[in-house]
Amino acid sequence: MTIGLAEAKRQLNEFAGGASGESPLYEHLASEAAGDDEVAGLLAAAPDSASPALLFAVAHRLIQADPIHPLSRYYPSLGGFDGVDGQTWPVFREFLLANADAAAGMLASRSLANNEVRRAACAYPAVAMAAKQAGGKIALLEVGAAGGLLLGMDKYAFRYQCDGGEQLVAGPAKAAVGLHCALDLAPGAVLPKLPKKLTVVARAGLDTRPLDLSDEDELAWLEACVWADQPDRVRLLRAAALAQRKSPPEVVEGDAVGGLDEALSRLPADAPLVVLTSRTLGHVGDEGRAEFLSRLAVLGASRPLWWVMDETYEHGLGEVLPGRDDLAFSGDGLTTLGLARRTADGWEATALARTTRYGARMTWLAS
Repeated sequence: MTIGLAEAKRQLNEFAGGASGESPLYEHLASEAAGDDEVAGLLAAAPDSASPALLFAVAHRLIQADPIHPLSRYYPSLGGFDGVDGQTWPVFREFLLANADAAAGMLASRSLANNEVRRAACAYPAVAMAAKQAGGKIALLEVGAAGGLLLGMDKYAFRYQCDGGEQLVAGPAKAAVGLHCALDLAPGAVLPKLPKKLTVVARAGLDTRPLDLSDEDELAWLEACVWADQPDRVRLLRAAALAQRKSPPEVVEGDAVGGLDEALSRLPADAPLVVLTSRTLGHVGDEGRAEFLSRLAVLGASRPLWWVMDETYEHGLGEVLPGRDDLAFSGDGLTTLGLARRTADGWEATALARTTRYGARMTWLAS
């Protein structure tokens, strides 16, 4: 099924609004595309699983393959330095329509992929807390891992810039990947205590479409899914992917329920287990999410188990800590970092922080 032209234009307008303040390039292109029958028609004719974000990822991938085209001047990810001007849309439109057949094929065969490595900075404090409660050593399983970059968090260096100028640092001093995150405090909150070292004895990922980041084409697609006028994110993604090639994690193909047993088989059964989800469960239906939580509960009866989630409250912490309407994603557009431990009496869950889309900032909450 396809969504039709009117719906495609509506989605493009909505996407432009969401890009406002974050991506001048994509805000401009989406606004113009919403009024263009031919460009919007590419999205309208695609499977209904396609989205404006996928359309612009496809365009990004196509211009990666043709970097001398004048459009590349507007793509900082490719070294372009021209800001949005009167020629941006005409050049984009000409390029995309000239490659309409290739774009249509990619819209039908590709899915949007995201493996934002900076989100490791948000997840690290919660995973470290779980490891401390577990006695120090853990097995780490990420559900929705894509290329598995968050699974390497024990090898990253972290620097948290706090209000007032204080800094928190964690991770190895000499790391190939260094992540920075602004950290402020909610009223009544105190700074978390972060260990310098996190010991992950085994790691595995689970994803419906795993990405092999040693494959340059797959890495290029992942880079194309990053908004083109955010080149720092692209550079950090590539640095993390290259560092990971020395010891890549195994990412099993499967969904959050059906693939769970196979992913767990890659991890030692006697190690305390930390299950990580980051911006994943919003893409899982209500029944699948309930089954996933049920499976975690069963696992927690046979081994020490923690669930670290950086999700919308409605799709994450709200499942095990209801009644916190103040954390609703619908209220402020922030996700919630939570930690839940499975005990014989059920879940012991805590809201730790509010986090931004790409892991650049978090607000630590009062306990």
